Amino acid sequence: QVQLVESGGGLVQPGGSLRLSCAASGSIFSINAMDWYRQAPGKQRELVASITSGGSTNYADSVKGRFTISRDNDKNTVYLQMNSLKPEDTAVYYCNAGLVATAPYRYLEVWGQGTLVTVSS
Repeated sequence: QVQLVESGGGLVQPGGSLRLSCAASGSIFSINAMDWYRQAPGKQRELVASITSGGSTNYADSVKGRFTISRDNDKNTVYLQMNSLKPEDTAVYYCNAGLVATAPYRYLEVWGQGTLVTVSS
């Protein structure tokens, strides 16, 4: 069974930093794009950042210049470095990946369970 497990959330003061990690495990042949989404209370889930298997990145305007997405293909892991955090960054952050699983070969879109980031003084 393929799964994504996030870690690294927590409570941080405004202006602080956090690094989120998301590791994919299971019978995986290849991983295409890996993304970070977030959902704040009472709001819709939104795309924060994405990275292709080749390393091309895309960011929401609200996080450009503050957040950096990266990935380690050998470890099937994606990271989100979050700097200069603001109270409005408070949300549950979810990892998402499009991948090809084996036994049998099939395309899957997989979500992690989410990790809470709270930015507050």
